[in-house]
Amino acid sequence: MRNKYQRVNSIFYFLGNLLGIFGLILLFPLILVFFYWGRNGENSATFYAFLIPSLISFAGCFLIRRLFKRGPLTLAGSMIMCALAWLLVSALGALPFVLGIGSNYLNAYFEAMSGFTTTGITVYSGLDSMPYSILFWRSLTQWLGGLGILSFFLIIIFGGGGKGGFHHIFSAESHKISSGRAAPSLLNTLKILWVIYLSFTFFSIAILILEKMPVFDSVCHSLTALSTGGFSPHDASIGYYKLSGHPHYKLIEYTLTFIMMLGGINFLIHYRVFKRDFKALWDNIEIRYWWGLLFVFSFVIIVEHFYKSGALGGLFAGDGSFNIRVLEEVFRKSIFQVMSILTTTGFGTEDIGSKFFGAVAKQLFLVMMVIGGCVGSTGGGFKVLRVAVLNRLLFRELFRLRVPGRASSPLVIDKQIVPDDEAHRIAGLFFGWILLLIIGGTITAFFTELGAWKSFSGMFSALGNIGPCYFSVEEMIKLNPVVKITYIFGMLAGRLEILPVLLLFSRRAWR
Repeated sequence: MRNKYQRVNSIFYFLGNLLGIFGLILLFPLILVFFYWGRNGENSATFYAFLIPSLISFAGCFLIRRLFKRGPLTLAGSMIMCALAWLLVSALGALPFVLGIGSNYLNAYFEAMSGFTTTGITVYSGLDSMPYSILFWRSLTQWLGGLGILSFFLIIIFGGGGKGGFHHIFSAESHKISSGRAAPSLLNTLKILWVIYLSFTFFSIAILILEKMPVFDSVCHSLTALSTGGFSPHDASIGYYKLSGHPHYKLIEYTLTFIMMLGGINFLIHYRVFKRDFKALWDNIEIRYWWGLLFVFSFVIIVEHFYKSGALGGLFAGDGSFNIRVLEEVFRKSIFQVMSILTTTGFGTEDIGSKFFGAVAKQLFLVMMVIGGCVGSTGGGFKVLRVAVLNRLLFRELFRLRVPGRASSPLVIDKQIVPDDEAHRIAGLFFGWILLLIIGGTITAFFTELGAWKSFSGMFSALGNIGPCYFSVEEMIKLNPVVKITYIFGMLAGRLEILPVLLLFSRRAWR
């Protein structure tokens, strides 16, 4: 009987450690509360909005550590713990929205889950008048979720029963095809990735400040662009700067396009580039697919816009001279939106349902939501490498049909044989994605008046961990609670890649 509950002991002991660290993080927004006290809605309400959840976290840490004892964790146990950690952190991270702006708890939980999973779907409007501490908290949740909540905590507490436990916990949160390490030690690799992440964050803040973006906005957008989360402190998102007449709104859009690109690329590639190994930008199949997808999607969307909108004539002025401004605007909007969707960031200068984008572009956006970013990036989605593997798998099966049955035909990626178990797992995950998309889209259509296109776009957005979909924030706010709960499940399943979430419902996995 004692061994039967050993895994439960280990899971909850680690969760207790996590609560202690999370309690400290909840105190960070208080800096803004004190700095803006009496302005921008900062008062005793926002003070207690962060203090109370922090105290609850500390109390939970103390209680759990007294009730449960540390022990080793298997991979299955680590996956369960990982799923519970994201559910628990989102549950506590929702409280500032309830206490600070009077949100109902379901909407607050939805917003917190959207933040930590870097999805970016929001159920809040009136962002421009919200307290700065609340807006900063929204951005901070996405920044923490970018490289993974547990990866951040693992550096600090290094728990889970030694090195084996550490490895299992890390694998549970980032269960992806192996793409190498920056250092022999997994912990050192994790530290290197977080140093790069921090460096890019400060770089982004500095550049945006130089471009005359307000300091607060620069911080918020840097946290959410690099984490490919997409929360903005403005209802109009990045389009706010053009609407407000900002003199450098074009530079801001190009800068954020670049920052999103950094977030969507495998961070181990960034490490290699820092080590002056510039071949990293082209020497593996995933990065080649990544550049190819960016080019093809952008090219098709630009061509469709000119072809169907009649804007092609606008390229030439009355005197016959070439109008570079029209081309630049179409290029900028298209590349920004492609980067935003493919990296699953969700920023927008234009609504994806606007007339600027044609029918082909709108279908391509759904494809991009599924594909997502690279393995080892902050982007969500199915991942570019898995798409490449499935493509190679298809051609391998065609090859087998053309050659004798005894011919050896291993699946080779970047001169390495992909084990059959890994190929089967990728195929299984893809089936899981399709199944969840169908279920989520069907539930949305059943419980709302939305059409099929809009219904499935909502689940595409949730499961792909990307904000935009083909209905408005106002319609999102009014969604049936059943649909919101479905999307919460979809966001978590998409971020943790389905398996850890499904293990929660396996009785045997708990033993």
